[in-house]
Amino acid sequence: METIWLGIREAIRLLIQRDPYVWEITALTLRVSGTATLVAVLLGVPIGILLAFSRFPGRRLLVAAVNTGMGLPPVVVGLVVALFLWRSGPLGFLRLIYTPTAMIIAQALLAWPIVTGLTMAAIQQLDPGWRWQLLGLGASRLQMVLLLLWETRLLLLAAVIAAFGAVISEVGASMMVGGNIAHHTRVLTTATVLETSKGNFALAMALSTILLALAYIVTYALTTLQQRSRRM
Repeated sequence: METIWLGIREAIRLLIQRDPYVWEITALTLRVSGTATLVAVLLGVPIGILLAFSRFPGRRLLVAAVNTGMGLPPVVVGLVVALFLWRSGPLGFLRLIYTPTAMIIAQALLAWPIVTGLTMAAIQQLDPGWRWQLLGLGASRLQMVLLLLWETRLLLLAAVIAAFGAVISEVGASMMVGGNIAHHTRVLTTATVLETSKGNFALAMALSTILLALAYIVTYALTTLQQRSRRM
Protein backbone atom coordinates (compact mmCIF):
# COMPACT_ATOMS: atom_id res chain seq x y z
CA MET A 1 0.00 0.00 0.00
CA GLU A 2 2.88 2.35 0.79
CA THR A 3 4.30 1.83 -2.71
CA ILE A 4 0.99 2.92 -4.23
CA TRP A 5 0.93 6.18 -2.27
CA LEU A 6 4.59 6.79 -3.06
CA GLY A 7 3.81 6.25 -6.74
CA ILE A 8 0.91 8.71 -6.68
CA ARG A 9 3.03 11.37 -4.97
CA GLU A 10 5.85 10.74 -7.43
CA ALA A 11 3.45 11.10 -10.35
CA ILE A 12 2.26 14.47 -9.05
CA ARG A 13 5.83 15.62 -8.51
CA LEU A 14 6.95 14.56 -12.00
CA LEU A 15 4.03 16.35 -13.63
CA ILE A 16 4.42 19.54 -11.59
CA GLN A 17 8.15 19.68 -12.25
CA ARG A 18 7.54 18.99 -15.95
CA ASP A 19 9.92 16.05 -16.05
CA PRO A 20 11.03 15.82 -19.75
CA TYR A 21 11.06 12.00 -19.76
CA VAL A 22 7.52 11.69 -18.40
CA TRP A 23 6.06 14.41 -20.61
CA GLU A 24 7.75 12.89 -23.67
CA ILE A 25 6.34 9.40 -23.21
CA THR A 26 2.94 10.79 -22.17
CA ALA A 27 2.73 12.87 -25.35
CA LEU A 28 3.78 9.88 -27.48
CA THR A 29 1.22 7.67 -25.73
CA LEU A 30 -1.56 10.12 -26.54
CA ARG A 31 -0.37 10.58 -30.13
CA VAL A 32 -0.06 6.87 -30.89
CA SER A 33 -3.28 5.76 -29.18
CA GLY A 34 -5.27 8.75 -30.43
CA THR A 35 -4.17 8.21 -34.03
CA ALA A 36 -4.82 4.47 -33.80
CA THR A 37 -8.32 5.11 -32.47
CA LEU A 38 -9.02 7.58 -35.28
CA VAL A 39 -7.83 5.08 -37.91
CA ALA A 40 -9.95 2.35 -36.32
CA VAL A 41 -13.03 4.59 -36.44
CA LEU A 42 -12.43 5.57 -40.08
CA LEU A 43 -12.11 1.88 -41.02
CA GLY A 44 -14.52 0.30 -38.57
CA VAL A 45 -17.61 2.48 -39.00
CA PRO A 46 -17.97 1.98 -42.79
CA ILE A 47 -17.32 -1.76 -42.48
CA GLY A 48 -19.83 -2.00 -39.63
CA ILE A 49 -22.45 -0.18 -41.73
CA LEU A 50 -21.76 -2.49 -44.69
CA LEU A 51 -22.14 -5.61 -42.56
CA ALA A 52 -25.33 -4.27 -40.99
CA PHE A 53 -26.99 -3.46 -44.31
CA SER A 54 -25.65 -6.14 -46.65
CA ARG A 55 -26.55 -9.77 -47.16
CA PHE A 56 -24.03 -11.86 -49.10
CA PRO A 57 -22.52 -15.36 -49.04
CA GLY A 58 -20.00 -15.71 -46.23
CA ARG A 59 -21.37 -12.74 -44.27
CA ARG A 60 -21.92 -14.85 -41.15
CA LEU A 61 -18.31 -16.02 -41.24
CA LEU A 62 -17.12 -12.44 -41.60
CA VAL A 63 -19.31 -11.26 -38.71
CA ALA A 64 -17.98 -14.10 -36.56
CA ALA A 65 -14.42 -13.06 -37.47
CA VAL A 66 -15.18 -9.47 -36.43
CA ASN A 67 -16.67 -10.62 -33.12
CA THR A 68 -13.61 -12.82 -32.54
CA GLY A 69 -11.37 -9.86 -33.32
CA MET A 70 -13.00 -7.87 -30.52
CA GLY A 71 -11.11 -10.09 -28.10
CA LEU A 72 -7.97 -10.64 -30.18
CA PRO A 73 -4.82 -11.12 -28.03
CA PRO A 74 -2.50 -8.12 -28.50
CA VAL A 75 0.59 -10.34 -28.72
CA VAL A 76 -0.90 -12.13 -31.74
CA VAL A 77 -1.49 -8.81 -33.49
CA GLY A 78 2.01 -7.67 -32.55
CA LEU A 79 3.54 -10.87 -33.94
CA VAL A 80 1.66 -10.65 -37.25
CA VAL A 81 2.47 -6.96 -37.73
CA ALA A 82 6.12 -7.57 -36.82
CA LEU A 83 6.40 -10.40 -39.35
CA PHE A 84 4.98 -8.16 -42.08
CA LEU A 85 7.13 -5.16 -41.19
CA TRP A 86 10.36 -7.02 -40.41
CA ARG A 87 13.20 -6.31 -42.82
CA SER A 88 12.74 -9.71 -44.49
CA GLY A 89 8.94 -9.43 -44.44
CA PRO A 90 6.58 -8.42 -47.27
CA LEU A 91 6.52 -4.78 -46.12
CA GLY A 92 10.07 -4.61 -44.83
CA PHE A 93 11.03 -2.14 -47.55
CA LEU A 94 8.89 0.48 -45.79
CA ARG A 95 11.30 0.41 -42.80
CA LEU A 96 8.47 0.84 -40.29
CA ILE A 97 9.50 -1.73 -37.69
CA TYR A 98 10.40 -0.16 -34.34
CA THR A 99 8.72 3.13 -35.19
CA PRO A 100 5.65 4.91 -33.77
CA THR A 101 3.91 4.20 -37.11
CA ALA A 102 4.27 0.46 -36.53
CA MET A 103 2.72 0.90 -33.09
CA ILE A 104 -0.18 2.84 -34.59
CA ILE A 105 -0.78 0.06 -37.14
CA ALA A 106 -0.80 -2.62 -34.44
CA GLN A 107 -3.10 -0.66 -32.14
CA ALA A 108 -5.45 0.23 -34.99
CA LEU A 109 -5.74 -3.45 -35.91
CA LEU A 110 -6.67 -4.17 -32.30
CA ALA A 111 -9.28 -1.42 -32.15
CA TRP A 112 -11.03 -1.63 -35.50
CA PRO A 113 -12.91 -4.92 -34.80
CA ILE A 114 -14.29 -3.27 -31.65
CA VAL A 115 -15.53 -0.27 -33.63
CA THR A 116 -16.83 -2.48 -36.45
CA GLY A 117 -18.70 -4.87 -34.16
CA LEU A 118 -20.30 -2.16 -32.03
CA THR A 119 -21.24 -0.08 -35.10
CA MET A 120 -22.87 -3.10 -36.70
CA ALA A 121 -24.78 -3.87 -33.50
CA ALA A 122 -25.88 -0.23 -33.16
CA ILE A 123 -27.28 -0.11 -36.70
CA GLN A 124 -28.98 -3.50 -36.39
CA GLN A 125 -30.83 -2.53 -33.22
CA LEU A 126 -32.75 0.15 -35.15
CA ASP A 127 -36.13 -0.63 -36.66
CA PRO A 128 -35.44 -1.91 -40.22
CA GLY A 129 -38.55 -0.08 -41.39
CA TRP A 130 -36.82 3.27 -40.82
CA ARG A 131 -34.53 2.69 -43.77
CA TRP A 132 -37.36 2.10 -46.20
CA GLN A 133 -39.36 4.96 -44.73
CA LEU A 134 -36.46 7.39 -45.20
CA LEU A 135 -35.87 6.18 -48.74
CA GLY A 136 -39.58 6.43 -49.44
CA LEU A 137 -39.57 10.06 -48.29
CA GLY A 138 -36.94 10.85 -50.91
CA ALA A 139 -33.72 10.59 -48.92
CA SER A 140 -30.65 9.40 -50.78
CA ARG A 141 -28.75 6.38 -49.53
CA LEU A 142 -26.04 8.65 -48.13
CA GLN A 143 -28.61 10.79 -46.31
CA MET A 144 -30.27 7.64 -44.98
CA VAL A 145 -26.96 6.32 -43.62
CA LEU A 146 -26.09 9.68 -42.03
CA LEU A 147 -29.50 9.88 -40.34
CA LEU A 148 -29.17 6.35 -38.99
CA LEU A 149 -25.69 7.14 -37.69
CA TRP A 150 -27.09 10.21 -35.93
CA GLU A 151 -29.73 8.04 -34.27
CA THR A 152 -27.02 5.67 -33.01
CA ARG A 153 -24.54 8.39 -32.03
CA LEU A 154 -24.55 7.40 -28.34
CA LEU A 155 -23.58 3.82 -29.14
CA LEU A 156 -21.00 4.98 -31.68
CA LEU A 157 -19.36 7.20 -29.08
CA ALA A 158 -19.37 4.21 -26.73
CA ALA A 159 -17.51 2.30 -29.46
CA VAL A 160 -14.91 5.06 -29.66
CA ILE A 161 -14.48 5.00 -25.87
CA ALA A 162 -14.09 1.22 -25.86
CA ALA A 163 -11.56 1.34 -28.72
CA PHE A 164 -9.47 4.03 -27.06
CA GLY A 165 -9.53 2.17 -23.75
CA ALA A 166 -8.30 -0.98 -25.50
CA VAL A 167 -5.35 0.65 -27.26
CA ILE A 168 -4.09 3.01 -24.56
CA SER A 169 -3.81 0.13 -22.09
CA GLU A 170 -2.16 -2.24 -24.59
CA VAL A 171 1.46 -3.26 -24.05
CA GLY A 172 2.27 -6.54 -25.84
CA ALA A 173 1.87 -5.43 -29.44
CA SER A 174 3.50 -2.05 -28.79
CA MET A 175 6.52 -3.74 -27.25
CA MET A 176 6.88 -6.20 -30.14
CA VAL A 177 6.62 -3.74 -33.02
CA GLY A 178 7.96 -0.63 -31.25
CA GLY A 179 10.84 -2.12 -29.30
CA ASN A 180 10.41 0.24 -26.32
CA ILE A 181 13.22 2.48 -27.58
CA ALA A 182 13.96 5.51 -25.40
CA HIS A 183 13.05 8.88 -26.96
CA HIS A 184 11.52 7.08 -29.94
CA THR A 185 8.90 4.41 -29.23
CA ARG A 186 8.65 4.29 -25.44
CA VAL A 187 5.12 4.92 -24.16
CA LEU A 188 3.58 4.80 -20.70
CA THR A 189 2.68 1.10 -20.76
CA THR A 190 6.06 -0.12 -22.03
CA ALA A 191 7.90 2.27 -19.70
CA THR A 192 5.94 0.85 -16.76
CA VAL A 193 6.96 -2.70 -17.71
CA LEU A 194 10.60 -1.61 -18.02
CA GLU A 195 10.70 0.16 -14.65
CA THR A 196 8.99 -2.79 -12.96
CA SER A 197 11.57 -5.19 -14.39
CA LYS A 198 14.31 -2.92 -13.00
CA GLY A 199 12.71 -2.91 -9.56
CA ASN A 200 11.81 0.79 -9.67
CA PHE A 201 8.33 0.18 -8.30
CA ALA A 202 7.70 3.77 -7.19
CA LEU A 203 8.42 5.13 -10.69
CA ALA A 204 6.43 2.28 -12.27
CA MET A 205 3.49 3.15 -10.03
CA ALA A 206 3.88 6.83 -10.91
CA LEU A 207 3.77 6.04 -14.63
CA SER A 208 0.74 3.81 -14.07
CA THR A 209 -1.00 6.64 -12.22
CA ILE A 210 -0.31 9.05 -15.09
CA LEU A 211 -1.61 6.45 -17.57
CA LEU A 212 -4.82 6.01 -15.61
CA ALA A 213 -5.25 9.78 -15.31
CA LEU A 214 -4.72 10.25 -19.05
CA ALA A 215 -7.21 7.50 -19.89
CA TYR A 216 -9.74 9.00 -17.48
CA ILE A 217 -9.39 12.53 -18.88
CA VAL A 218 -9.90 11.41 -22.49
CA THR A 219 -12.74 9.08 -21.53
CA TYR A 220 -14.37 11.84 -19.47
CA ALA A 221 -14.22 14.20 -22.46
CA LEU A 222 -15.80 11.58 -24.76
CA THR A 223 -18.42 10.72 -22.12
CA THR A 224 -19.32 14.42 -21.74
CA LEU A 225 -19.76 14.63 -25.53
CA GLN A 226 -21.87 11.49 -25.45
CA GLN A 227 -24.19 12.77 -22.72
CA ARG A 228 -24.57 16.13 -24.43
CA SER A 229 -25.55 14.35 -27.63
CA ARG A 230 -28.17 12.44 -25.65
CA ARG A 231 -30.00 15.70 -24.91
CA MET A 232 -29.95 16.86 -28.53
